[in-house]
Amino acid sequence: MAYPPLIPYLVVSDAAAAIDFYKTAFDAIELTRHTAGPMQQISHAHLLVNGGSIMLSDDFSGMMGGQSMVPEALGGSPITLHLVLENVDAFWERAVAAGALIKMELADQFWGDRYGQLVDPYGHIWSLGQTKAQLSDEQIKIASDAYFEGRA
Repeated sequence: MAYPPLIPYLVVSDAAAAIDFYKTAFDAIELTRHTAGPMQQISHAHLLVNGGSIMLSDDFSGMMGGQSMVPEALGGSPITLHLVLENVDAFWERAVAAGALIKMELADQFWGDRYGQLVDPYGHIWSLGQTKAQLSDEQIKIASDAYFEGRA
C-alpha cells in the first residue's frame, strides 16, 4: 500500500477499544493491527476514516521513561482532526450515538460550511464539515467581521 505524505498518529489509553469506537462512530476500516508480544497492547494500527489514513497505538510511555502523552493525561489535545464529508449530519449522528461528546454544535457557519466539533472517548478532537456554499474571500471576510463584531 502506498501511504499518503502525511498521516496523523494517535496515542490512546486503550487502542483496541478506540479502534472499535472509530469503526462504530466513524465507519473506520481497520487495515492493520500489531500487538506488542505477550502484553497484548497494540503497538501499531492503521485505519481508514472517510478515505483517509490514521494510525494509532496504545501509550507505551512507561516503557520509554517518559510522561504519558494521551490527551487524558495532558488535560486535552491541542490538535483537531478535520473530516470533509458529503453527509455531515448522518456522520455526526452516528458518532454522537457511539459516544462522542459535543464540543461545538453542528451548525451552518459563516464561511459556508455546516460544521461542528466532537471529542472522542480518548480525548481527541474531531471537526466535521460539509461545504454548503462556496464563498469568495471577500464574502467570508464580511461574514466573519459581522460574526465576530462584539465577541472579542
